[in-house]
Order: sequence, then structure tokens, then C-alpha cells
Amino acid sequence: MLRVGLTGGIGSGKSTVAKLLVERGAVLVDADKLAREVLEPGTEGLAEVVQAFGGDVLNADGTLDRAALAAKAFASEEARQMLNGITHPRIGALTGQRMAEAPQDAVVVHDIPLLVERDMAAFYHLVVVVHADAGTRLERLVGSRGMDRRDAENRIAAQATEEQRRAVADVWLDNGGEIPDVTALWDRLVAFEKNVRTQTYASGAPVVVPYDETWPAQAQRIARRISLAAGGRHVEHIGSTSVPGLAAKDVLDFQLAVEDMTAADSLREALGQAGFPYAGPLVDTPRGEGEWDKRLHAGADPGRRVHLHLRVEGAANWRWAVDFRDWLRHDTAARDEYAALKLELAGRFAAETDGFAYSEAKEPWMVAAAARVEAYRGGQAS
Repeated sequence: MLRVGLTGGIGSGKSTVAKLLVERGAVLVDADKLAREVLEPGTEGLAEVVQAFGGDVLNADGTLDRAALAAKAFASEEARQMLNGITHPRIGALTGQRMAEAPQDAVVVHDIPLLVERDMAAFYHLVVVVHADAGTRLERLVGSRGMDRRDAENRIAAQATEEQRRAVADVWLDNGGEIPDVTALWDRLVAFEKNVRTQTYASGAPVVVPYDETWPAQAQRIARRISLAAGGRHVEHIGSTSVPGLAAKDVLDFQLAVEDMTAADSLREALGQAGFPYAGPLVDTPRGEGEWDKRLHAGADPGRRVHLHLRVEGAANWRWAVDFRDWLRHDTAARDEYAALKLELAGRFAAETDGFAYSEAKEPWMVAAAARVEAYRGGQAS
């Protein structure tokens, strides 16, 4: 199944977006509903809350007085952490249960307010952030929900900042005015789910575009997912998108460190389920002595193409990928020369669907570049 993390600040309108996705066929796992379940009358969770915060957080009928609990829990960081310690493990267990009950071809949308605060972004195939500015959210909470203004301000202040949410957002939906259109997002999720289920990677023509300032942030998010799926192994952002200012195909390249090719093969299923299906065993074009074998995976997300190269850490092809990247970062003339070549070849092979002819046409320049990279590496070593 495809796991989508849906988050945003309180009052941002996550529930509205969740409803729109459910109408299109998504399976919703609502963290707020689960939070209510774990604090229903008769549960161990409610008993612990009463013990921690006092009997005055209960209504006369024994149900939880949520406003009274919020006033205490959000009054200080210590109190908030105490409540989280009671509820989060129980909510996590219920979340796993609900996801396990979803069909294997489902798009599971996990509506989770504290995704950022709990550092959970890497556990999802995609993270969608619903945004509205703090002032809009405050007025919604006070005006539409009837929440006490001070309570609303405390809740907003206790949550992640806009900058922190942007850092994890694969998709950013502005919900400060008109309700966002989720049609394109849903089409992307459906295609993404199918690709994960069938272990198919996204591909396309070699279209070279100007450098995108968001590539490093995108790469950081995806590298964390790759590393998590690979048991914490080291991941490097390489290739043209890792060189500031360089025009490139809008494909993020990474290399994942492995001990040997047996270790690489052992990661095939985990990487595939994380959204990076296996593409095949390959040998990099040798540019000197040493080991050039690798395993190639690629991203299943049609909205963000990825190439993932599994190489033995420290091997010749591992070093070449890092040295070539660092040389281009250092030598602006070489970077501009390479960009001009890429743009010319992209135009020549615009009708190509897989990029192989484009790559072959770059090879003479790459052969000549090998000596320049070696000279750069020698200069760095000295």
C-alpha cells in the first residue's frame, strides 16, 4: 500500500483535505480519532490521564473533558510531554492496526498533526502539508470551533513552525483561502501506489531544466527515506542536481553505501516497498582501475523521479561519483561547459523515452573529463 502522511498546524484544514481524498478513494487513518479512542471511558489511557492531571479533567458522566485537559496539558512543555507519553504509544499501536487492515492496493492517508514534531516524515512514501498562516488558523479556532483564544494560541505555539513543515513537505497545499484542488495530487498518488505494488519505476525523456533551488531540500527528504529503508546506511546526493547552478534533468541521483553486492541484493525488497523498485544489476563505465559493479533502483513516484545507485563504499565507482560532483562544484568553467553539452544533447534526443542515447552521447566528454577529475582529486589530496 501507499502510505501518505497528511499534516499541518491546528486549524489549517487537514480534515477538509482528508475528506476530499477519501471521496476519491483513499483509506483514512485519523490520528485525532485514534487519540479519542485511547482516552474513552474504561481505557487504561484515560486512567493514566486522570492520575497525571487530576480528576477535574473528567465530566460528570466519566468522559474526558477535553477543554479542561487541554488547558492543563498545553500550559507547559513538561505537561504536554507528559500527555504525549501517555497517548502516543497507544495511538501508535492503533495506527499500525488500522493500516494493517487496509487493502494491499490502498492509498492510506494518515492524518497526523504531530508528524513533524515526532520526526516521522521518513516513514511515509509521501508527505502532504496543508498550510494556513497562524492568524487565519487562530480565527478559525476561535470563531468556528469556539475555542478559548489563549488556549488556541498555546496550541499553535506548541506546534512546528512553517519552516519546519516546509522541510518535510513533498506536497504543499495552501488552504488559507479557497479549498485546494486535490485532483492532480490524487492522480499522482494512484499512479505512485500502482508503481509500488507492481515494482515499476517512473521514467521519462531526458529534459534538461535550469537549476532548481529546492533540489537540495528534496534530496535531503528522500535520502532519509532511503537510509531508513536500508537500515540506516549512508546515502549521498550525487549527479547534476547536487551541483549548485548546474542545469540538469529533473532526476535526483543518490548512491547508497553497501558492504558488497550481496548486501545490495539483500536490500532489494525493503527499498522496493519504500518506493524505490529494483532496476537491475549494472556495471558503471570504468574510468580507471577498481570495482565498478553496482545495483540500480529507481523511484516509483511519478511526481519525483529518482535514480538510486547501490555501490560499495570506497570502491572506484563510489569515489568517482563523489569526485565528479565535487569537481563540478569547484570548477565553475567545467560546470558551465557540462551544462551547455547537456542542453544541446537534451534537444537532440528530446523524443527519447529512456535516456540511454542521451547518456551514450555524453560519453566522449566524460572520458575527457576523467583526467580533469583526477587532477582535481590530486590537488585536493595535496
